[in-house]
Amino acid sequence: MKILIAEDTTDLNRVVTAMLEHAGYDVDSVFDGEAALEKVEQNGYDAVILDIMMPKKDGISVLQAIRTNNITVPVLLLTAKAEVDDRVAGLDAGADDYLPKPFAMKELLARINAMTRRRIRYETRILNFADFSLDSETLELASQSSVRLSMKEGELLQLLIRHAEKPLETDFILEHIWDREPEASEDTVHLYIRYLCRKLAAVSSGTRIEGERGSSYRLMPQ
Repeated sequence: MKILIAEDTTDLNRVVTAMLEHAGYDVDSVFDGEAALEKVEQNGYDAVILDIMMPKKDGISVLQAIRTNNITVPVLLLTAKAEVDDRVAGLDAGADDYLPKPFAMKELLARINAMTRRRIRYETRILNFADFSLDSETLELASQSSVRLSMKEGELLQLLIRHAEKPLETDFILEHIWDREPEASEDTVHLYIRYLCRKLAAVSSGTRIEGERGSSYRLMPQ
């Protein structure tokens, strides 16, 4: 699973990154809010850790922008402040959880595990279509090169593979991938389709995903 951590304290950022990587997560780390938002808009993540107090753009502003863009990734806020108002502001902005500093690394890992616990399992581990393969366990997408997908990206691509060359309505995709997330919308689906298109291009696959926002999408060979 892929996680983004945005924390401007260099030592803490590195320690958390190392801890999560040791736990088996694929981690991207940034040190300011603008970089965090840019990463989230460009990549699919299974969880995002945001420090509230960051340069360029604070964590609450980043979270608000994420939710405005219909990105439903679970978000954990880190804050050095203990005031109730800060926690309420974060939860009102769409945070899934918060953790006051200082915190124990075991507690942070437990909260991340809880946010990313849900995962779809399939009987067939390796799925093949056209010129690429997808490992449904590790979520590695491979063609001429390989890249790791986020959980939602992996679930969406598996759904498209299992219905390859057949148009899937946006509502059908929402029901199967975002069934427990009522805030997800057709814009959410379109955003993750864009993520997958970029990942397919990144591994030099000629496979394409056809469709338009709000209609249907289908996976097609080159």
